[in-house]
Amino acid sequence: MVASPPIPQEHDYNNAMSSLYESKILKQRNRELSILNTITEALNRSVDLDETLRVTLAQVADLFDLQTAWVWLLREGTGESYLAAAQNLPPALTKKPERMEGPCYCLDTYNSGDLDGAANVNIITCSRLKWLSEGTGGLRYHASIPLYAHGKKLGVLNVASGDWRELSPEDLRLLYTIGDLLSIAIERARLFQRSVQLGASDERNRLAREIHDTLAQGLAGIALQLETADALLDGQAAPAKIQHYVQYALKMTRASLEEARRSVLDLRAAPLENHTLAEALRALAESYQSKWNMKVIFSATGQNHPLPVQVETGLYRVAQEALTNAQKHANAQKIILRLVTTLDHIQLTIADDGQGFDPEKLIQGRFGLVGLNERVKLLGGQFHLQSSPGEGTQVEAIVPLA
Repeated sequence: MVASPPIPQEHDYNNAMSSLYESKILKQRNRELSILNTITEALNRSVDLDETLRVTLAQVADLFDLQTAWVWLLREGTGESYLAAAQNLPPALTKKPERMEGPCYCLDTYNSGDLDGAANVNIITCSRLKWLSEGTGGLRYHASIPLYAHGKKLGVLNVASGDWRELSPEDLRLLYTIGDLLSIAIERARLFQRSVQLGASDERNRLAREIHDTLAQGLAGIALQLETADALLDGQAAPAKIQHYVQYALKMTRASLEEARRSVLDLRAAPLENHTLAEALRALAESYQSKWNMKVIFSATGQNHPLPVQVETGLYRVAQEALTNAQKHANAQKIILRLVTTLDHIQLTIADDGQGFDPEKLIQGRFGLVGLNERVKLLGGQFHLQSSPGEGTQVEAIVPLA
């Protein structure tokens, strides 16, 4: 007689079902992590907003086996919506782009605040396709995922398929997480774009200072030499004397042309090429002393400390402008130029014994001093000005090196 097989115990059955459930959950979690990892890697490859949106739409459509996706964004400042990116829009919308203008049900719902959580990432009848019979590609519904950054409304991500299936709660939750990732990427791309715009503005200001510090001063000197030559010519002075001023004007013209070339090529200040800041400042002091017959005393502490190129260039221009101001406006006979470099900061001081002035009565728009202040601020430093009538002037720039 053959023995009957043992009857499975109830706890064995429960264990088997529990293992199957855990295996299913594990596979689901692995799938979700794989999708999120793929999209995160794609988003991290670029800070360009258009590329960020295109990559996300392509990944979402592929990973969820969806046909179409598009993103509405709200314009910063106005809050007006616009179509920022799209993947496989149906002909009814691509051939009639005006149908993608203006409000619609999903946007109105989002703007009213109803799309405000994972529970609301749900299926919505597309009001732009609802009454169309041709060119819709079978699309009638889409899932709308709200995009927020720190509570600020960014827009809506819509995904759709012609053979629409009911998305599981897990899929909806995953889409909401993807919406969070996309929101972060959008905000990052916008911040990067704003930094680029600020950088362009800073560069324009830098070029304005460079022009003032070099070309404008050079052209003013050329004009002065030519005006002198013209006056001597009217007075029928000796040709050799007139020629001296003309030749000096030509020399200054060549120097200004060289500075223009350097500015266009965005090189360091010419005197800093193959020289430290201290060496360049020493040469600058000697140049002003010989050219303008005034005493310029230069001293440097910690001059062998390596400095960032932008700090060297910025401080050299500060010294150049301050010396020019002392020569042109202060009638100074003696100037102290001092450079002190420590581990924490670098300090540049220019003090003259000229006629001084009242800082409270500066002429508005006097670009020289404004440029000095802006240049130091761009280096993250502090600019100090001390002067009074009859007491000379001292300017000081302190730039952190940490």
